Amino acid sequence: MSNPSLKRVVSGAGTAPQQGYQTWSTPGQAPAYGQGMPGYPQPGYPQPGFPGQPPVRSASSYLDMNDIVTKTAISIVTVIVAGIATWLLLGPSEAEVYNEGGAAYSGLMTVAVIAALVGFVLGLVNSFKRTPSAPLVLAYCIAEGVFLGGITGMFEQFYPGIAVQAVMGTIGVFIGMLIVYRTGAIRVTPKFQRWLAAAVMGAVVLMLFNLVYWAITGNVTILRDGGPVAIGFSLLMIGIAAFTLLSDFDLAEQAIRRGAPKVFAWGIAFGLVVSLVWLYIEILRLLSYFRES
Repeated sequence: MSNPSLKRVVSGAGTAPQQGYQTWSTPGQAPAYGQGMPGYPQPGYPQPGFPGQPPVRSASSYLDMNDIVTKTAISIVTVIVAGIATWLLLGPSEAEVYNEGGAAYSGLMTVAVIAALVGFVLGLVNSFKRTPSAPLVLAYCIAEGVFLGGITGMFEQFYPGIAVQAVMGTIGVFIGMLIVYRTGAIRVTPKFQRWLAAAVMGAVVLMLFNLVYWAITGNVTILRDGGPVAIGFSLLMIGIAAFTLLSDFDLAEQAIRRGAPKVFAWGIAFGLVVSLVWLYIEILRLLSYFRES
């Protein structure tokens, strides 16, 4: 299942053809003289200059791949900067860790939990907002950066070097899925989308169950205890998160093809960040299991 924000990108995009394309009334039939030509009215639309004329969009107002790449890069850099700043400003010193042990991280983890809740709310707002908002998307990225900075700091303290490994793993999966999508090795069909939607819903239910169980008992389930089942579960979550990237790529391409406005690049960037954050967390957790064994 793709991110809801990206589905709204496609559903909210117009069907205006890109520059250089014409809309034909029937296959193989040319339009009547003037129909579809610049400066001539389209069927059902008034003459230029008359009341009720729809706004004319220039070719530069359409979404293109450069917009998506730029907005996604800005969003990812925002997450990274927020995460690094959180660790540098709020992370305990070596002396505090030596004297207080794990308790030295209580303040950092409190901030991380609050940031996770804020990020969850902002994620819902961005997902169901009809028109993407750059400030809201960047606010979400900041919240997720603070959250990731907190938990990454904790993992890095107990497993030095794990953060770099998790980042490299996330980049590797992203590039790999992009190659898979571009080569057509896995096609994003309606059947694929239905299967992915069911897989994501099942994953969310299992993760919520584990979270509730931990909140009530203070212990984790077999899905997160670091054993063989937990390793298999993390691998499954990484696989599902990776497949959501394929769906994201497909919906982004559809938005470009359908002539979406440039502002929708922020919605696509948000959706990709959601998938990448999930992927990074699962890779980080999986690496910690191997370090414990």
